[in-house]
Amino acid sequence: MIVKRLRQKNNWSQEQLATMSGLSIRTIQRVESGQSASLETLKSLASVFETDISKFTEEITVIDKQSEKWQSQPTWLKFLFFGVQSRKVALAIELSFLVVAVALWIFVEPSYPTILALIAAYLNCLLVRHADNKSLWDI
Repeated sequence: MIVKRLRQKNNWSQEQLATMSGLSIRTIQRVESGQSASLETLKSLASVFETDISKFTEEITVIDKQSEKWQSQPTWLKFLFFGVQSRKVALAIELSFLVVAVALWIFVEPSYPTILALIAAYLNCLLVRHADNKSLWDI
């Protein structure tokens, strides 16, 4: 997946990438589809893209807010993700709401703030799930 994004970012075809890396087109297709790659394949691709091998194995968790996919999203979604660049941050926000809700439930009489914190955690969960389903997390 990340190989495809890097290739598209450089405006290269699969054939061009295969030639530059010394790999077959089929190997490039397999790696782009998410299948496992050998260490030698990763080394070849890393040298072509001038990056570290670990970049190919890390989880994609960042939103590229300049991409066409992001730009085509509704305004309400862009507003709700304002200031949120990565999936980790979105999950931390969700966990924070849950901690606040539990703390309010335990230490203070359950009231509207407790319910609001739970609702906020749930809505944030739905927001992250929506971004997952739309494949908005990018390199």
